Amino acid sequence: QVQLVESGGGLVQPGGSLRLSCAASGSIFNFNPMGWYRQAPGKERELVAQIVSGGFIDYADSAKGRFTISRDNAKNTMYLQMNSLKPEDTAVYYCYAFTTKDYWGQGTQVTVSS
Repeated sequence: QVQLVESGGGLVQPGGSLRLSCAASGSIFNFNPMGWYRQAPGKERELVAQIVSGGFIDYADSAKGRFTISRDNAKNTMYLQMNSLKPEDTAVYYCYAFTTKDYWGQGTQVTVSS
């Protein structure tokens, strides 16, 4: 059973940065895709960014140019570098991975507020 644990969330002012991490309990080599979703209060969970086979990276329009997704297979960890944060980025961010089934982390809260 794979476990995904997010960290790095918190309170940040508009324009600030955060780096989220998603640590897996085992090897992430075969995770495909692997990505980040978020869910704001009263809204549906939405894709933020994901990495698929071959290294192809897909970003939501809201994340393009500000967020960078990466993965370190040697550390069994995926990251989301978030820059130029906006209040509308406030949400719970979830790590997601698929091998033979879906795996989700417990989420980490990101709050962008002055």
